[in-house]
Amino acid sequence: MSYIKAGTDASGNDIKLFYQDLGTGAPVVLIHGWPLSHEMWDYQLAELPAHGIRVVTYDRRGFGKSSQPWDGYDYDTLADDLKAVLDELDLQNVTLVGFSMGGGEVARYMSRHGGARVAKVAFISAVTPYLLKTDDNPDGVDQDVFDDILTNLQKDRADFLKTFGKQFYGVNLVSQPVSQAHLDGDFARAYVASHKATIECAKSFSSTDFRDDLAEIQVPALVIHGDSDKTVPIEASGERTASALPTAQYIVYEGEPHGLFVTQKDRLNEDLLSFILEGVSVPKSVGTTTLY
Repeated sequence: MSYIKAGTDASGNDIKLFYQDLGTGAPVVLIHGWPLSHEMWDYQLAELPAHGIRVVTYDRRGFGKSSQPWDGYDYDTLADDLKAVLDELDLQNVTLVGFSMGGGEVARYMSRHGGARVAKVAFISAVTPYLLKTDDNPDGVDQDVFDDILTNLQKDRADFLKTFGKQFYGVNLVSQPVSQAHLDGDFARAYVASHKATIECAKSFSSTDFRDDLAEIQVPALVIHGDSDKTVPIEASGERTASALPTAQYIVYEGEPHGLFVTQKDRLNEDLLSFILEGVSVPKSVGTTTLY
């Protein structure tokens, strides 16, 4: 297995980030959402490298196969972890793709590290620009919603994750966009994460203001959001992220939930390929087949 060192914890132990590096060509880094791991990108990892793209994805600290330090779950530190990945692999002209919580890492990296090495950015069902409802952010989500998440995580994390997974994909009595087997797989991915990391990251994505970070972005951007997203409502996030990036390409997936990387995997792959490869030369022998 492959790891990248991202500093040390308070005891001096190395913090290691597990990563995958697939394919050759235009580099893309996929940043996963909460409370999953890099494995959420399964359908993208199986498709994008077939089209002249080098795909790198990694587990956020505290999740998946990465180290589980006690702290370091604020967005400044998480953006520094992303920098460690880009620097260690010496990636240039990268497209950063952040899903949900991962969109925050994209935004914070672009401001904190001046967008170094980055050519394009994509925000998929992202938590940007600022989820929390405040006096100067009246379109945000009430604090009570996030308090309930933290309370339920502390009370019975397993039960919370089971319920959350259904909302994530829009599963209900009349709609089954993903199988029970898929929900079980996601539960397993989420439950191996550090309990502390799960809670601290929920605090971070619910309370971090990315409005100033988005203002620093000067590269081509893509914003994709489902208008039936009950996890990160489009009115508080996708619409406002697109408004903050006036030159961004904004695509609304009608009727789609938060987890559109599965429910609309083919469409998302096509939209990502179109965005990533625009202006990039790809050998004619690449991209002639598809897995789906």
